[in-house]
Amino acid sequence: MSFVILFIINIIWVIVSIYFVTVYSVQYVLHDNSLIESIDTSIYLKWILLSDGIWIVSALIFVFKRTKYKTDPDLHYLHYEPLINPIVCVVIPTYNEEMSIERVITEYQKQKNVKHILVIDNNSTDGTVDVAERCGNVKVIRKKENRGFAHSYALGLREALKTDANVIVTTEADHTYNAYDLNKALPYLDNSDMVIGTRQVQVLTEKGNQNSIMHVWGNLLIAKLIQIKYFSLSHMGIINLTDVGCLFRLMKRNSLEKIIDNMTYPGTDEPIGGVAFALYLTMLSVENDLRIVEVPVTFNKRIGYSKTESNKRFKGIKFGLKFLWFVLTY
Repeated sequence: MSFVILFIINIIWVIVSIYFVTVYSVQYVLHDNSLIESIDTSIYLKWILLSDGIWIVSALIFVFKRTKYKTDPDLHYLHYEPLINPIVCVVIPTYNEEMSIERVITEYQKQKNVKHILVIDNNSTDGTVDVAERCGNVKVIRKKENRGFAHSYALGLREALKTDANVIVTTEADHTYNAYDLNKALPYLDNSDMVIGTRQVQVLTEKGNQNSIMHVWGNLLIAKLIQIKYFSLSHMGIINLTDVGCLFRLMKRNSLEKIIDNMTYPGTDEPIGGVAFALYLTMLSVENDLRIVEVPVTFNKRIGYSKTESNKRFKGIKFGLKFLWFVLTY
């Protein structure tokens, strides 16, 4: 936050200085005054430079204090625990996804390691539930009221632990993710506890998808803020992120069990973070020493329309600010 404030102050100072150079340069020449000297002797500039200097010193202290942050060889470095017989449970939160849900379910049913599919329906008003149930071998959990995507996500993770699956996968119901990426991501669980997808590789995304320039750079900015939050001088931190909004994730069962009771506010089933629940899940995992790896995944154009309307500029900015505030204050 201090960096952002100082950055804005410095930019304002530069803009104001350019303005004065442009507008008043002739007057300074006529009166035989030095414009540069006037800027150099400005009390405002001295305070800005002092603040910048204090911030740089503080940042260096922070960096060197983090030299040994999360560097336990048993917790934070190479670990190999192969999944001998992956049994996958796929969690699909839904809300009015009648147009896409069948295709999503059938594609996951074709994957050889998928045994369970859970559809957590957020009180849809269309035929989503009926279509899902017709697919067969799917457990549909109907919520009596719309309590938001985060609630469905957290509920789905808890329900997944009631199965015999040793890998829990989360995805979206709008067919933006491809089930075949499971084959790419599963091997990374031999060395990690959680695999998070990233949609930042252009050649793996379908042209016209809902990730606008604002989404791409907003996700990257917040991802790097989380990375700085858990910064370590060794390897630039315990986690490397580029996309915080990706909900295609794989988790080992025993790793999810370590954090499941901390996903909601005490005594309630309300997920912590609300719309920022995915960010909270990532940070909660880091703080509990779970190993996280980010893997590029394919990304399609959405089938249907966005229920959160995050594709609209105002709503997208609103969500982005909520995410930013959550990372800065959590």
